[in-house]
Amino acid sequence: MSATLIDGKSFAAGVRDQVAGHVARLKQDHGITPGLAVVLVGEDPASAVYVRSKGKQTVEVGMNSFEHKLPADTSEETLLALIDQLNTDASVHGILVQLPLPDHLNSDLVINAIAPEKDVDGFHVSNVGLLGTGQKSMVPCTPLGCLMMLRDHLGDLSGLNAVVVGRSNIVGKPMAQLLLGDSCTVTIAHSRTKDIEMVCRQADILVAAVGRAEMVTGAWVKPGATVIDVGINRIDAPEKGAGKTRLVGDVHFASAAEVAGAITPVPGGVGPMTIACLLANTVTACCRAHDLAEPEGLTA
Repeated sequence: MSATLIDGKSFAAGVRDQVAGHVARLKQDHGITPGLAVVLVGEDPASAVYVRSKGKQTVEVGMNSFEHKLPADTSEETLLALIDQLNTDASVHGILVQLPLPDHLNSDLVINAIAPEKDVDGFHVSNVGLLGTGQKSMVPCTPLGCLMMLRDHLGDLSGLNAVVVGRSNIVGKPMAQLLLGDSCTVTIAHSRTKDIEMVCRQADILVAAVGRAEMVTGAWVKPGATVIDVGINRIDAPEKGAGKTRLVGDVHFASAAEVAGAITPVPGGVGPMTIACLLANTVTACCRAHDLAEPEGLTA
């Protein structure tokens, strides 16, 4: 392996330290404690683990954590009433509704019921529009984490060729907007892109967010490029024993690491940054709510 490993775990720990420092100053200088409300509907095991982790890390950085667990058969009316209540609660600066929601609930309707300034996931249509027009918004956590790691590793991104593989509303599209904001030349590639390998080989920055295990191989990577792997896929791992699995990204790590200049691993790359950026967004939302200076280095 010739590529430098971009360690998301230690980078995320640094972001959490910055957040904790800012929270301590808000408490000391202004008597304000940022608060994050997380709403979980139903019993999805992966979501439950994720929500627990969010709550734990929220408390560890000194913020208030408000958890609302609702049964799977909760009506849309009940959920919207809770969101309405959280929108008007001055102690809550960030609201996150854990996705996916049960099938009978309309995710778009629910997300757009959150006050845009409290939408720490950055999914509200107003925040999407603000980001797209280069205005101050809440930025989705995963792309924000990727941007932070890219800036840290490369410094100025201006003029670099960036290719984002994947066009989801959660990662692909906002990632492209953020890279444009840092003056990259941006291409979004996807399942219909002709000669996708050649498109990827032009990239100084290659962000894989397509949801297909090990799709991007070393042959797709320009020598010396920085590769950010957003994918989290579970595949069979018979070498570990019958029925065992392991986590891999959207990038074939071994072959890409031979060619790239720098690469994020899976696990331990982008993943830890997502919750760290959720905490950063909550502090940012709190500062904006109270008309205070936003934390340096924690925003786009």
